[in-house]
Amino acid sequence: MDNLNPDAANLLSGRDARDAIGQGLLSSQDLVEACFARIDALEESIGAWAHLDRELAMEQAQAADDIRFRGKPMGALHGLPVGIKDIIDTADYPTERGTVLHRGRRPERDATLVSLLKEAGAIILGKTVSTELAVYAPGKTRNPHNAGHTPGGSSSGSAAAVSAAMVPFAVGTQTNGSVIRPASYCGVYGFKPSFARISRHGVLTQSPPLDTVGMFARSLDDLAMIADVLMRFDAQDEAMIPVAPPSIASVLAEEVPANPHFAFVRTPVWDQVEAITKDGFRELIEEVNGRQEKTVDILDLPPAFDELHEDHRKVMEADLARNFADEYSRGKDDLSVVLREMIERGQGISDSDYDKAIARKADYDALLQEILDEYDAILTPATPGPAPAGLEATGSPVMNTIWTFCGTPALNVPLLQSPDGLPVGVQVVGARDDDARLFRTARWLLDVLND
Repeated sequence: MDNLNPDAANLLSGRDARDAIGQGLLSSQDLVEACFARIDALEESIGAWAHLDRELAMEQAQAADDIRFRGKPMGALHGLPVGIKDIIDTADYPTERGTVLHRGRRPERDATLVSLLKEAGAIILGKTVSTELAVYAPGKTRNPHNAGHTPGGSSSGSAAAVSAAMVPFAVGTQTNGSVIRPASYCGVYGFKPSFARISRHGVLTQSPPLDTVGMFARSLDDLAMIADVLMRFDAQDEAMIPVAPPSIASVLAEEVPANPHFAFVRTPVWDQVEAITKDGFRELIEEVNGRQEKTVDILDLPPAFDELHEDHRKVMEADLARNFADEYSRGKDDLSVVLREMIERGQGISDSDYDKAIARKADYDALLQEILDEYDAILTPATPGPAPAGLEATGSPVMNTIWTFCGTPALNVPLLQSPDGLPVGVQVVGARDDDARLFRTARWLLDVLND
């Protein structure tokens, strides 16, 4: 890094930037300036940001540089900028949740995850665009690979900002497919951890049994860096239990004890997957199996999973009706048609039907665990295809629903590409609460394909 160019520091990986700052080769102020220069150049065409405050970001960066200069302890993300989805509370920035109904909303306190990022030395660069209340109605963001295509949702701004090298890290959320889908469409790494491994205190509540905080980066190493900061117990999130953090970065650096065994799973919605994606996965499986001895098996899920998407819909829409009741009653006409209809369907779901859908989660979990007892990870498309043309919708989350409902960890690995240059992600799914092993398995897959 002796020839490091501060003006292009935004192109560094988070790990390289952190090392450069620690060695005194780069200042946090230089890095933040480079990120803002990139934002100045591209934000008008991409629209990834809901709120930015250059002066505030530079104040944070200067404070980080002063800490290093004085030889004080530095955190794991010291001096590194992070984008925060605009449904996550920040005391220093508005949190307007992608809707006019919360315009001007200024939280008094940071969400727990924001506090953890600050404790680790991160610079909160700004708030990234969310779809309306983190559901389906798009925001202003466009796909960095082709502005005429959706970036996905609901964490659209976070995925696009990382893809466009405006920021090395960004945080999002997933209740159906809102991390993995935009990561696939924007061609970046995305991570949805196991359910209840990152605090949701101070994050907009959609559906408590489903809501999961996730993150975006341009490498597995960078995802591991930010995941290790955020995966800490917080008693304010009642779904969390006090267990040891997974130490993802250290496990990621280990050699696998034996070559992993993958199950390629088509899922019950395989008919919705585009031919270009099916062809890409066929070639991927042949490539992996050609380099290693029968590493990937093709597997269909048991018939019981045919009902899972409907169970997920009932839980999600009933919870939307409960948790967005205030927005519906005071601002129904200001809600999008798609969200209004979801809330109204949710109002019609009985407590009995909701409870039955929740109860079936245990059955799905048990069946899935049987598969993951035999295989190290599941491979499946992250999305049905590349990002659809048009900005009126955010694409389909159907390839993510099973893993969100079951609470298993999932990674988007940007391995495939359409003939016209749009990314198509490979989704790697692991056993619940085995997040670190999932990273190590994904690293092995990358190493084999890059060998």
